[in-house]
Amino acid sequence: MGDKAILLETDRFMDAPGVRRVLDAPYTADSCAETSGRTVGDSAADALDAGFADAGIDPATDTTTATAQAEEEARHRQAAEAGSAESMSVLGALLLRRGDLDAAEPYLRAATGAGDRAAANNLGVLLHQRGYPDEAAGWWRIAAVAGSAAASHALGRHYRERGDEPAAEYWLRQSAESGHALGAYALADLLEHRSDVGSERWFRAAAEQGHREAAYRLARILDQRAPHRRESSRFGPGAGPRGAADLEGDGSLLAAGPLLDAPGTAPDVPSDADRRAAADEAEQWYRQAAARGHRRAALHLGTLLEERGEPQEAGRWYLTAAKDGESRAACALGFLLRDAGDTDSAAIWWRRAAQDGDGNAANALGALHADRGEPQTAERWYRAALDAGDVNGAYNLGLLCAGQERTSQAEQWYRRAAYAGHREAANALAVLLLQRGDSAGAEPWFSKAAEAGSVDAAFNLGILYAGRDDERSARQWYERAAAAGHTEAALQVAIALLREGDERTAERHLRCAAGGGSPEGAFRLGALLERRERPEEGDGGTTECEEWYVRAAEQGHRRAQVRCGMIAAFRGDVAEAGRWYRTAAEAGSRNGAFNLGLLLAREGSEPEAALWWTRAASAGHGRAALRLALLSARRGDLAEAQHWCSQAVDFGPAEVAERAARLRDALQQELTA
Repeated sequence: MGDKAILLETDRFMDAPGVRRVLDAPYTADSCAETSGRTVGDSAADALDAGFADAGIDPATDTTTATAQAEEEARHRQAAEAGSAESMSVLGALLLRRGDLDAAEPYLRAATGAGDRAAANNLGVLLHQRGYPDEAAGWWRIAAVAGSAAASHALGRHYRERGDEPAAEYWLRQSAESGHALGAYALADLLEHRSDVGSERWFRAAAEQGHREAAYRLARILDQRAPHRRESSRFGPGAGPRGAADLEGDGSLLAAGPLLDAPGTAPDVPSDADRRAAADEAEQWYRQAAARGHRRAALHLGTLLEERGEPQEAGRWYLTAAKDGESRAACALGFLLRDAGDTDSAAIWWRRAAQDGDGNAANALGALHADRGEPQTAERWYRAALDAGDVNGAYNLGLLCAGQERTSQAEQWYRRAAYAGHREAANALAVLLLQRGDSAGAEPWFSKAAEAGSVDAAFNLGILYAGRDDERSARQWYERAAAAGHTEAALQVAIALLREGDERTAERHLRCAAGGGSPEGAFRLGALLERRERPEEGDGGTTECEEWYVRAAEQGHRRAQVRCGMIAAFRGDVAEAGRWYRTAAEAGSRNGAFNLGLLLAREGSEPEAALWWTRAASAGHGRAALRLALLSARRGDLAEAQHWCSQAVDFGPAEVAERAARLRDALQQELTA
């Protein structure tokens, strides 16, 4: 290897003016693939593109015929045999590209000996491919010292692979500052590995030169600052564009709740304007990388567009990535098709993703077959999800078995998922134990699930402690669940606050419960507001309390329906009052039946009124029984009147019981006279 000393001394590694050197970049997938371990195939493709460009050849648009290439090779071969160092370098590069290392080496060594910088770099590539990395590094150093940015890049990578990061950074920085895209990318990768904020600058430099992996990773950096991202839930282990909550669960005490994500926090909070700008720029870089065939960029671009409400374009990018083999994109495409109502096409893409090992897609297939009434097929896919490492598979297997009343098997699957850290499986297991009467066994699982962030488990703990009359502990868990947005927990906190007389704080929780869809919350909020508003008789306006009563009534809340009827009657709207009273009465409300009877009696429909009063009295309504007693007495049926008087005395309230007792005594005297 004495040539190296001679070449270093002669200082002949200079490009002749106007001459473009061929393949002044490492030219193999192995040497070009960046060191991060992230999508080596993508990086290698970028590197090969760069290598072709440096040679003045575009592999995508090259229309040179094989004949023309052969003629060019023959011409360079002839010139090389005549002693042309430049032709030796070009011919060696052509042979290296073809993979003919034995034929390429003598030409590259000869050109290197003549002072050709590109040949020295490519000789390093050749030796690296042969398995002589130290000798390759020697030639790369010679070319790098002579100003080869590509050789500096290769040398930097060589040192990084050996763990010498200071030397790696030195040479990669030399390459990057010379404008070499691969050097900029490799330097950025090294700096990011060290959590150095300077990595963004070099990712950007490489991306601006067309490096698609750099464009993707720059987009990822910017995306973390954007306001819309939820990466841990969408693309974390065992999760996809939707989590297991998209498949099963209802969150009640009698069923396992949905798989919720604990809210994340960021150490620095950028301004809204900065976050929006970051989101816009991230999208641009995703588009650039995706347009160049980066499948993960296409996946994230599709996710961004879907979240923004543009499912058609999102679907196109998901399809692009899925066709390139990105299983998560195939899974996301399946969800998009399912949401559009095309479950058959969704199943095709989910199956494709599941067969590639995507557990989320397997779970989705399981849920699809479960909804179709095909439990055996559903179980097979849930097991496939579990085999793929997705613990949601065990959780969903538990739900499936529970739905088939295979309680012991459900418990086994819940336990397996719970021991693996699945918080909703822990909650479901606790519910199962509680249903069995094992509250002592349920409590630790509820606690474990609640501490892991399960809102349903926190609420269920509140129920558990309330059942033990431990109001203090129950209140703490209700408040914790309410703070996370649990509707029924907010209602329970509000009820406790109302008992304490704190109407202002109670109103805030009632609004949370009512806004979350709780009919009881809406009714209680209406009652709270009604005490303040008190509409004038005959007033045709709608108050806020009535709006909440109507919302509760429309969800089937019988007391709210009665209140709506009373407010309508107060305004003089008899038809509206009758509609609400009848709705409540038909749903089993004795107050609704009584009030409907009053309304009908006033309109002269006493026989129908008697029917509704009879229904109310049979349900224990004292006033309705008294009305029936009076009606029977007027008809002369004293025995029937006595019967209803006795019912009114038993049902109350006190003033009704007193009047009924006096009437009964009078009737008794009449009967015995």
